[in-house]
Amino acid sequence: MFKGVPSKPDARRGLMRLGTYRSKRQLLKIQESKETKMKFQTSLVAVGLVSLLTVGAVLADNHVNNPFAAGIKARQAQMQIYAFNLGILGAMAKGETEYDAEAAVLAANNIVLAASVHQPQAWAPGSDNSAVSGTRALPALWQNFPDAAKKSAELMSAAEEMKAAAGNGQQAVGGAMAGLGGACSACHEAYRAPAN
Repeated sequence: MFKGVPSKPDARRGLMRLGTYRSKRQLLKIQESKETKMKFQTSLVAVGLVSLLTVGAVLADNHVNNPFAAGIKARQAQMQIYAFNLGILGAMAKGETEYDAEAAVLAANNIVLAASVHQPQAWAPGSDNSAVSGTRALPALWQNFPDAAKKSAELMSAAEEMKAAAGNGQQAVGGAMAGLGGACSACHEAYRAPAN
């Protein structure tokens, strides 16, 4: 031991003499409690590390088997944003929900924002449904990319028209919905496989 630093038993005896602990038994219970807590914390850390390593291995394996997985998820998330906001506008246009100008404008703005996201990495060649699983994108999209880009521009134009119309009432939303829905359908019919 270092000079002047009491060992654990000496420190315990000193505390007991000072009356900090009432009995040796109480001291041992506290010490056991601390040791149990340390073991539990160590176990949690170990479980956490094993979990991280397992998740990392699964993700790495997924990346090796499908290097396009992250890009496919990104473009599917973009499509979900479209679908969610189109659902809000479509329900208002059909009268299924009461027209709400603020909600309509917000939904239209979200569609414009989603349409303006430029993420070419999500649309990498070779990430079609004939090459990898988890996507309905047809190889034709990459075989005729200029047409797909044209359809994307038409979607943006229709989204801008909806943005302009959204705050002007149910009929205006309904009128703009035809163009927006048509732009979505044109791309899906040409470049997306039907759902199983």
